[in-house]
Amino acid sequence: MKRQIEYKFHVRELMARAGIRSSRDLVDPLRDRGITLSESQINRIVAHNPDRIAFQVLVALCDVFAVEMNELVTFTSADVRTQRRKVAGDGAEVPLMDAYRPVRARIRRPEDD
Repeated sequence: MKRQIEYKFHVRELMARAGIRSSRDLVDPLRDRGITLSESQINRIVAHNPDRIAFQVLVALCDVFAVEMNELVTFTSADVRTQRRKVAGDGAEVPLMDAYRPVRARIRRPEDD
């Protein structure tokens, strides 16, 4: 069974708690920790849930805000039911499939009189 995982970054909430008003204010603290990102890259991390992010950036953000990883990122997962697609030639489509089976041909020679 497939599982759907959803996640949410709480960078904006942590910024508000720390008194940081703009994503520009994160440039210097991250640079002090060896992470060099542009203002637009930091803004994307703050404003959106990034699809990919380096582990070093995650750890640096945790260090900047003095939080654990589970406070920075939360996730939920749930089972997803998949619908079964109908396939052409599936036996369920034709209720009388046995009626359409070919009959074996018998060839008879004419009898000699």
